[in-house]
Amino acid sequence: MNKTIELVNLWGAFEEQHPTGSIEDFCRHHLAKQSQQNTQGTLVGGTVPPVNDGLLLKIIGRISKLNMNYANIALKGTCLNQIEEFGMLYTIKQEKNPRKTEIIYANLFELSSGTDMLNRLKTRGLIVEYNDMEDKRSKRIELTEKGEIAVETCKVKILKNAAMMVHDLTDDDKELCIQLLKTIEIKFSSMWQKHKEKDFEEIYNEVVETTETK
Repeated sequence: MNKTIELVNLWGAFEEQHPTGSIEDFCRHHLAKQSQQNTQGTLVGGTVPPVNDGLLLKIIGRISKLNMNYANIALKGTCLNQIEEFGMLYTIKQEKNPRKTEIIYANLFELSSGTDMLNRLKTRGLIVEYNDMEDKRSKRIELTEKGEIAVETCKVKILKNAAMMVHDLTDDDKELCIQLLKTIEIKFSSMWQKHKEKDFEEIYNEVVETTETK
């Protein structure tokens, strides 16, 4: 096949799967598919899912859990006990004085467990809570001086842990992973709240039918 035609066909297949992808993303994607890395060790613990959908999600899940384990080790000796607490505090820092529910849902917590975590952070003097002047039913949260110090101190450790976890990936590898996975995160982050009370089959049909009709 003519190389120009082959390239056009490869680009067309990539663009169909990743309509927002750039030429740089395409090049990273193509090189990643061509490269054959000799990976040592056993892939995922326990049963290896027989289909790629399950295997991909198991790999992502295990990496996420390993990241939490190592991050929690990195946080030892600080005033934070787990990476989820850092996520809560960092959300507050970025948003300045967000509503309590905004913090909880942004970090993918259920209302009860997220409220419990914020209460523990408040008890330890890291945040303050006060009434929302625009909505008396809501509460807003701000970092205390102690909380600000905790965020900056722990941010260094969390970033160091992140660098360790992806140390073996090149910058292009990282960009490719982000490009491939970000649409899943964006999609389901926007939907999970409305899906909580629905039956799974209803959710499945809604998500799959919506995707297939586009």
